[in-house]
Amino acid sequence: MALSGFIIIMTETLPAGLLPQLAADFQVSDGTVGQLITVYALGTVVAAIPTIAMTRGASRKPLLVIGLLGFLVANTLTAMAPTLVIALVVRFIAGAFSGLIWGMLAGYARRIAAPEHAGRALAIAMAGTPVALSIGTPLGAWLGSMVGWRWSFAGVSVLTVVVVLLVLACVPNAPGQRSDTRLSLGRVVLIPGVAVVLGVVFAWMLAHNLLYSYIAPYLDGAGVGLRPDVALFAFGVAALVGIWITGTLIDRSLRRLALASTAAFIIAGALLLAFPASLPVTIVAIALWGVAFGGAATQLQKAIGDAAGESVDVANAMLTTAFNLAIFGGGAFGALLVDGSGPAALPLAMIALSAVALVTVILGRKQAFPSRRTVAM
Repeated sequence: MALSGFIIIMTETLPAGLLPQLAADFQVSDGTVGQLITVYALGTVVAAIPTIAMTRGASRKPLLVIGLLGFLVANTLTAMAPTLVIALVVRFIAGAFSGLIWGMLAGYARRIAAPEHAGRALAIAMAGTPVALSIGTPLGAWLGSMVGWRWSFAGVSVLTVVVVLLVLACVPNAPGQRSDTRLSLGRVVLIPGVAVVLGVVFAWMLAHNLLYSYIAPYLDGAGVGLRPDVALFAFGVAALVGIWITGTLIDRSLRRLALASTAAFIIAGALLLAFPASLPVTIVAIALWGVAFGGAATQLQKAIGDAAGESVDVANAMLTTAFNLAIFGGGAFGALLVDGSGPAALPLAMIALSAVALVTVILGRKQAFPSRRTVAM
């Protein structure tokens, strides 16, 4: 499952590390080619809830394999795309398969783990995210700079074949949701705590994606002499630390983790805003940002899963939708900032949105982010 998440995240974020090469090849601006991230997110937004709603009763393992095969096809076609328009269409399709996998992966992990270890199981299943950020995306960015961006996407396709074989051989199956426990989409949203978590997801992840999607032009504008691939590597290594901390504490300290992580985003943005030309401060800010982000997905999925109970798959599809609306917003709004006000405006937007997320976590003390919660199954 962690390797499946690795494929998804690497596919999603790879254009962020390849923006200069993509822009040069397709002869467009950084903001325009950044829409490769935006349309991917849009595909996830469109597909996540409908696909999970239609497949709630299906066995989980076949769905995971189907989703991974979709990524195999999409990344192969991206590597061969002759124009930006075709690449955008294929990225939209890849995003749709992302919606399917992310909508069911967290619930799948919870079903094959003991209830008291649900948070730790999520942390392990989500470990592919920081590994992709620390190793996958920087390696893809490096490969793109050496032999061309198309080989980066081709490499992801080869890795996807390996992961499909491993899933078939190693991952146990799990049943879908029983028909007598399925709530309508509207009733799932109204479950206490679910809407609050979704609000935190959107604000927090929008803060993240504004800067992450346009890290290359931001670093270039700051003039600190830090290459995007190196910055992404440092971010990803820090994210590994974040997922380890989250996996250790999440089953007993979810609220404190969420408060600390959203606050760390504010501090990281403030450091970048106050010391934009300092290389040491930039590295510290990126490390703090990475640690805070590393456990974010696990924390949010644990929170919404605890609140939703048996409706965890649909709730996670909604979380995936909110998450990818934030990615969509990061690509679109970030393009306006980068092409308009300039990349130096990104840390300020990061601070403001992270503050909204922090306040929402504070106010969600009853159902969304309580200090203690009995795991719902």
